[in-house]
Amino acid sequence: MQRSLIAEFIGTFWLVFGGCGSAVLAAGFPELGIGFVGVAMAFGLTVLTMAYAVGGISGGHFNPAVSLGLTIAGKLPAGRLLPYVAVQVLGAIVAAAVLYVVASGKAGFELGGFAANGYGEHSPGGFSLLSALVIEMVLSAFFIFIITGATSSRVPAGFAPIAIGLALTLIHLISIPVTNTSVNPARSTGQALFVGGWALQQLWLFWLAPLVGGALGGLAGKALDERS
Repeated sequence: MQRSLIAEFIGTFWLVFGGCGSAVLAAGFPELGIGFVGVAMAFGLTVLTMAYAVGGISGGHFNPAVSLGLTIAGKLPAGRLLPYVAVQVLGAIVAAAVLYVVASGKAGFELGGFAANGYGEHSPGGFSLLSALVIEMVLSAFFIFIITGATSSRVPAGFAPIAIGLALTLIHLISIPVTNTSVNPARSTGQALFVGGWALQQLWLFWLAPLVGGALGGLAGKALDERS
């Protein structure tokens, strides 16, 4: 299992560094910045590229909600769940630390939101706790449902990373204005540890909603697979 854990660490690092890095380093330039669309694409591309690079080793989860959903769907042995979650969170924290080192090298650096997830006054669009809870749960459920379907033996082999990467891009296009998009407790934890304060206080939602959504998506995917 050691190779799988290393793969999950590297994949989660790349997801957080690439996705959050695009938001922190590149999205703030008015004329040349990548904006919401660019950040959404960056997150999708991190998953797509790493799913091809290490998906054959670990399954390419990079997300505790994905690992939980796939455990429930019968696609990940239960004994691997907690080790996967541990290295995913560690990979996210290391990525956030490296991103902080890079970002702080700019003159006049201010930490700001640091791509952390939030609701209420810390939502990019000022959306409420309920809005954040619902959208994170629904999008996490659909993300895991798409993953279970795209990785099914009934689907042509080799194309799953494309569907999964595009799904994550779409998810970000929908929910960046609401929560800055989590659907991934590890990604949320890494950024929150550096922001502190409000980000840590609101972090519970970005564990609860994705995990509940992931479990529901795993159940739905399993049920559909058993009925096919």
